[in-house]
Amino acid sequence: MMQELRREGREVGRYKVRALMREAGLKCRQRRPHRYRSSGTEALIAENQLKRNFKVSTTNEVWCGDVTYIQVGRRWLYLAAVIDLYARRVVGWAFSMTADARLACDALRMASESRGKPKGVMFHSDQGCQYTSHKFRAALEECGLKQSMSHRGQCWDNAAMERFFGALKSEWMPAGGYESEAEAKADIMAYLVRYNLKRLHSYNGYETPVAMEEKLRAAA
Repeated sequence: MMQELRREGREVGRYKVRALMREAGLKCRQRRPHRYRSSGTEALIAENQLKRNFKVSTTNEVWCGDVTYIQVGRRWLYLAAVIDLYARRVVGWAFSMTADARLACDALRMASESRGKPKGVMFHSDQGCQYTSHKFRAALEECGLKQSMSHRGQCWDNAAMERFFGALKSEWMPAGGYESEAEAKADIMAYLVRYNLKRLHSYNGYETPVAMEEKLRAAA
């Protein structure tokens, strides 16, 4: 309809378009936004020190982090996760209904506590607003970690996290999402435990993340 009007050289305003759409029984549908990026001025960008070198020699050498969204009714629940790159073990996570810096900091602090507060670990992420914030930079300094970031728009710079979230959504989460926040948290936490203890990972030669780390300790 609009193309025909343009071909005829006729200019129409939004009210005319609305009337024509109502007459034709058409409705406008827009995608629901996922608010990952801040409109503020905070943007502490770190150098990409990892450079897609995803094969590391030991635990607590490189951790990777990211944030994903989970449908809960008509809202979004956000999950921040941290994995140890050596065996792809999930070492920290946090949930929030707001995808802010506090969410990423909570996951980071859980990782630090669960691993015995190691110092000098490289933490790699994308350039999401959670990770470029002053609050997250302060949390890294508090934990004694060094920061690395993917290049803008290069999802493969953080491929290990992309694969982890892909597995979570394709293998476990219901296609239509969850009915409640409590249901979502309980179900996803069950997956995180299962992922570490029971899920065979091709990168580990089809060993679980926990089994791979135990092999490393036994060899040492």
